[in-house]
Amino acid sequence: MEIDFVITWVDMNNSEWQQNFVKYSNKTENEKNSVSVARFRDYGLLKFWFRGVEKFAPWVRKIHFVTCGQKPEWLDENHPKINLINHKDFIPNQFLPSYNSVVIERYLHKIPDLAEHFVYFNDDFFIINHIDKSRFFQNGLPCDISIFQYNPNWSQWYIRIKNNIKLINKHFNKKDVINKFYNKWFSPLYGKKLWMNYLLKFYPRFITLRTPHNAQPFLKSMFKDVWKHCGKELTETSLNRFRAVTDYTPELFRAWQMCTGNFTPYNTYNDTKMFPLMIQPKQKKAVKVIRNQSYKLICLNDNIRIQNYDQVISDIKDAFDSILPQKSNFEL
Repeated sequence: MEIDFVITWVDMNNSEWQQNFVKYSNKTENEKNSVSVARFRDYGLLKFWFRGVEKFAPWVRKIHFVTCGQKPEWLDENHPKINLINHKDFIPNQFLPSYNSVVIERYLHKIPDLAEHFVYFNDDFFIINHIDKSRFFQNGLPCDISIFQYNPNWSQWYIRIKNNIKLINKHFNKKDVINKFYNKWFSPLYGKKLWMNYLLKFYPRFITLRTPHNAQPFLKSMFKDVWKHCGKELTETSLNRFRAVTDYTPELFRAWQMCTGNFTPYNTYNDTKMFPLMIQPKQKKAVKVIRNQSYKLICLNDNIRIQNYDQVISDIKDAFDSILPQKSNFEL
């Protein structure tokens, strides 16, 4: 089984990007979630992403590096595993330029030469310990955790997650799905988290699911299936150049995999952790976890309200240097 990685990245310091951003957003700076600096800025940690892949996941077939035509100066585009992808290579022109990550993500299946089995990374998801193919795919299916979770409408993110579930309920009958794939939805691997599934077992409709914010395995064929059934909604909201409450997110494709039984039960929380860097204790914890390689996958979540940002990033870079000091073959 060949597995590809897909990672999206942007250099917000690029002058052409800045000009276009101002042109379409009519803002040079804003604290709104959809256009904040934290949404686009580069940590300067990307080298460690590539070093982690080379050292801990050398089995990857291709790395599809997705940008709006940018490339880090240090990246060797001639490396046999690198496939530089421009947004215009797979997203319809009428929706470009797009500064909305969920629009970019819904077209990933159109990336040229993308394998059927692929793992999608944001540029703040890192591999920090040895990881096998079986962490992402088993029996040819994505590894995932299917646990219900109630999410209130207190943020744009949760509203958009609920948009996904509306489509899921439109196309799937919860009772039928649970009966057909009971052993997957009630796997003992989920441990104590299963209580929510038992609580909502007889509730007639799907509610939002737990969404571990980290590297996500997908089947390309599932993207095609979602587009076959939800193409109208996805096309209409592709016009959202910036994040909007009407969006559908990649969790739609993830939930679709679960409802069609195209997943293998796996408790992703055992080896995956997200660190919101705006919370000071989480900053120190992230540094410690990187140095000790306590997990296989981590997310370092950015926020414009991070205090002492430069120092925080410097500490994290030092931690990465302690486990990944050697230049990778992806670097010039």
